[in-house]
Amino acid sequence: MRDTLKYAWSMLLCVMVFTGALGQEAESNGKGWVSLFNGKNFDGWKVGKNASTFSVEDGAIKVAGPRAHLFYAGDVEGHNFQNFEFKASVMTKPGANSGIYIHTRFQEDGWPSHGYEVQVNNTQKDWRRTGSLYAIVDVKEKYVKDDVWYTEYVKVEGKRIVVKINDIVVVDYTEPEHPNRGEGDKYRVLNGGTFALQGHDPESVVYYKDIMVKVLP
Repeated sequence: MRDTLKYAWSMLLCVMVFTGALGQEAESNGKGWVSLFNGKNFDGWKVGKNASTFSVEDGAIKVAGPRAHLFYAGDVEGHNFQNFEFKASVMTKPGANSGIYIHTRFQEDGWPSHGYEVQVNNTQKDWRRTGSLYAIVDVKEKYVKDDVWYTEYVKVEGKRIVVKINDIVVVDYTEPEHPNRGEGDKYRVLNGGTFALQGHDPESVVYYKDIMVKVLP
């Protein structure tokens, strides 16, 4: 009887260990997304001129003020990303314009010259709507409303850029070997870099939270 109980406990322990291992493996397989914003302050971020445009409110980044850009400058990948999946929860107020830059570099002032801007704009006068790869592949349709949280997703793999709004693919662009860019846009290419959030103008109020990245090979 005692040997039987001992055997039963041994088998139960094996099952528990095996199940736990499976659970850890599943958890590991589900990982890969890394937060870039702690919801409390701007640790790991850098802004130049007009820094007061950005503040933290209820765990989100509030963008409200004159033109400014908040660049990720933290430790993840040494803030130099090549292939990745990026996502953020975004909410626009009526008439707001903003953007998410990818493969960009820190600038003290002005519109970032490096990388691409993924548009955030549901009702502002600029006709390029949320999800546009600004001035490269422009979206005219409006997929989300103001005052509602939605997910903006960007994937870069090789020379391909995919943009989704709430799981709807709105842009699927492959950068050609020799992109046709004007002198002012010659750095609007995939060449590695960081992310930035745009403060467009004093009338534009936008919120960002759950800012995440998954690095790809």
